[in-house]
Amino acid sequence: MALWQGKSRRKPTGGRRVFSRGKRKFEISREKQFTKIGKQSLKHYVGRGGANMKTCLLLADYANVVDKKTNTIQKAKILNVTVNPADPNYVQRNIINKGARIKTELGDAIVTSRPGQDGAINAVLVQN
Repeated sequence: MALWQGKSRRKPTGGRRVFSRGKRKFEISREKQFTKIGKQSLKHYVGRGGANMKTCLLLADYANVVDKKTNTIQKAKILNVTVNPADPNYVQRNIINKGARIKTELGDAIVTSRPGQDGAINAVLVQN
């Protein structure tokens, strides 16, 4: 099922809005592609106009983790997802998105990038 990003048929007051045209092809968005734990796999998308490229990370096994104490960046293996405020079900399915808390070899970290659009997982180490 395609997701439609056009205007709602309802006004903010709850009244009905009547359009003079139907839906358009450019108002359809992509289906969701979730980032999971596994051997790295990428998918490239061309943005509207053909000039922009988005890199969707489908599977990832490593994250770029920043340690604020030592001010260093290390590549760490992702073990699993511990907390995901977007959806509790994402923890069971090991889905990684921005704001998710992941368990790495270095410790717990919070994801600061958008893996579905950036093509990489950047995270900040949580201080215990």
